[in-house]
Amino acid sequence: MMPTTLMSGEEFRGLGAPDLVYVREIRAADVMDQVAATATRGLSIDPEAILYAVHGADGERLAVMMDRESAFATALAHALEPVSVH
Repeated sequence: MMPTTLMSGEEFRGLGAPDLVYVREIRAADVMDQVAATATRGLSIDPEAILYAVHGADGERLAVMMDRESAFATALAHALEPVSVH
């Protein structure tokens, strides 16, 4: 059995796919818990709604969109290569 090696986000990002991003479903409540209340002021989103998060190769959340198509379009508009994660 090989030992497990932990990689930093920077090391993972340097593996050769700097433009690769992944899109995954996320509950609105999870996002709302992690952002300042001022950032969501004026928004009316059901906490149980499914949103779509765009993440960099290192796992950093780059954006959250209302639907999957917008998440992919946003990534492509920024010259990134989106893939879906289930």
